[in-house]
Amino acid sequence: MLVLSGVTRHFGDVAALQDVSLEIGAGQILCLVGHSGCGKSTLLRTIAGIETLDAGSIRIEGTLVAGDGVFVEPEHRRVGFMFQDYALFPHLSVWDNVGFGLSGLPRAQRAKRIADIIERIGIGALADRYPHMLSGGEQQRVALARALAPQPRLLLMDEPFSNLDRGLRDKVRQETLSIVRDLGMTAVVVTHDPEEALAIGDMVALMQGGKLVEAGTGERIYDAPWTAYAASFFSPVNVIPARFSPEGLETPLGRFPSPDYRGGAPKVLVRPQSVSIVEAGLEATVMDRLILGEIEEISLAIAGLDHPLVMRGTSRHDVGPGDTVFLSINASQVMIFPERGE
Repeated sequence: MLVLSGVTRHFGDVAALQDVSLEIGAGQILCLVGHSGCGKSTLLRTIAGIETLDAGSIRIEGTLVAGDGVFVEPEHRRVGFMFQDYALFPHLSVWDNVGFGLSGLPRAQRAKRIADIIERIGIGALADRYPHMLSGGEQQRVALARALAPQPRLLLMDEPFSNLDRGLRDKVRQETLSIVRDLGMTAVVVTHDPEEALAIGDMVALMQGGKLVEAGTGERIYDAPWTAYAASFFSPVNVIPARFSPEGLETPLGRFPSPDYRGGAPKVLVRPQSVSIVEAGLEATVMDRLILGEIEEISLAIAGLDHPLVMRGTSRHDVGPGDTVFLSINASQVMIFPERGE
């Protein structure tokens, strides 16, 4: 449905996008994720046609829409766009906001299309209201209905849930994605929230500094990241000093099997949930214990480690600062990267 090949975009001397290549199949939801300024929103705008390319190409459903001397205007790409702030017209009712992009249709067909999508989204009771009369969740639904009304082949959503509070965000997100999937829509969703990206994307693409760091299913990119950056982006990690030896990977946490002997000092990451307290094992001293709702977090001092080792889990331990405990590290979850993190 969507093929990006070497997409590049500069703003002066700043490379907003550098040689980004991605493919997304029909009916899939792709999440573009990364810290602010990484280029994800710029990439979304190039797909929509709001931004032009300096190099590379974009194809939608096999049709070249940008690149190689071709530029198809946004209104002719059959792409629906949801802005972060929803961008509803304050002087128009919900009905007229939804129908804004349908001015080219005959009146009867336009009215039927508006009525159908309003019913599908479940906002029929809001049809005569104006944006200032709506809650944040209601505005989001209206923006979704407006984006879907022209029957786009591709839906683009820029931080669509970021303006909602936590409880409402989860509910609206679930409802929105249910509608998108029921319609069989292909969607690209921009978010800065790692958990959100993993939860909603059939595919997740992580960006940094205008470049695509890596892409894959949420499960793969979390469980087996290819880069240290991806590992630390999607989860808190403990960074452990280590060195390769012919016998294995030598660390303050003990020796672990290494895939091969490389020499040098690799980057070793251990997630807090890979650490557990056991009856006998690696000796550690408790520095602090926090209860974060269902999660318990314990900071531990270990010989040879110049910063606390953080452990997290849903179990409760009757320990406090100064107590001695023994640890086990799940060796299968130790992540090893070469010195450059590649």
